[in-house]
Amino acid sequence: MATWTIDPMHSEVQFKVKHLVISTVTGSFKTYSATVTTDGDNFDNAKVHFEADTKSIDTGVEQRDQHLQGDDFFNSEKFPKLTFESKSFSGSKLTGDLTIRDVTKEVTLDVEFGGKMTDFYGNEKAGFEVTGKINRKEFGLQWAAVTEAGGIVVGDDVKLIANIQLQKQA
Repeated sequence: MATWTIDPMHSEVQFKVKHLVISTVTGSFKTYSATVTTDGDNFDNAKVHFEADTKSIDTGVEQRDQHLQGDDFFNSEKFPKLTFESKSFSGSKLTGDLTIRDVTKEVTLDVEFGGKMTDFYGNEKAGFEVTGKINRKEFGLQWAAVTEAGGIVVGDDVKLIANIQLQKQA
């Protein structure tokens, strides 16, 4: 059995959502952690636990970030973490329970394995790109607004993109 943890210096966790249906806003979480447990060196059927601090959300606009941390979206005071707990991993599909606020739903994410490498210090590393899409309203992120012209301010679909580097623990 092997345990791998995320290397936050070489990883990023992002999301993309449509604004006014004509452009995309990109955000990220600055504070997160993950533990992956494998049977040996193969990642098939690995167990993944991930969590992000909802107060660490960053879209590059402080006023928007504060709105996202509030009750219209994440309610970071009451729900400080979003979590993902895997149920299965086939190598290209990762299925598990995603919890945002107090709502848990099963999601399946696409995974691309980037390979393994040993760094300058002898640490074994593994790289992955994880992508998927969720509907924010299914997780209690219900805020909605319409412009005077009838345009939707924030889209319902949220694209998830995580470029993850794991380090094998001794």
